[in-house]
Amino acid sequence: MGTSARLEVEAVFDALGDPGRRALVASIADRGTATATELAAELPVTRQAVAKQLGALADAGLLHATRVGRETRYEVTSQPLRDAAGWLVEVGAQWDERLAALGRSLTRARAGRPSS
Repeated sequence: MGTSARLEVEAVFDALGDPGRRALVASIADRGTATATELAAELPVTRQAVAKQLGALADAGLLHATRVGRETRYEVTSQPLRDAAGWLVEVGAQWDERLAALGRSLTRARAGRPSS
């Protein structure tokens, strides 16, 4: 993964590190699209607070904002989530390889040691 892709994945994880932002992404994904006003109506926070969180998610590439009249509608952008999931798979595979190598090393060490 190149430096640019790593920075993009890092931005996704930074944005999703907040449980409130994760909940917003899930809510928008369930609805298809939503406005800050619609989302705030279901939360104990102001529309401005929701709009700020939506901006952070959009900056990370997780949401696409479309202006419709006086409203801004948000929808989930799936590619950054796929990129982050791909990174997790890549890192998981590297750990699987390392743990397997450790297991082989321990097996060899035990085989070479006399029984007590």
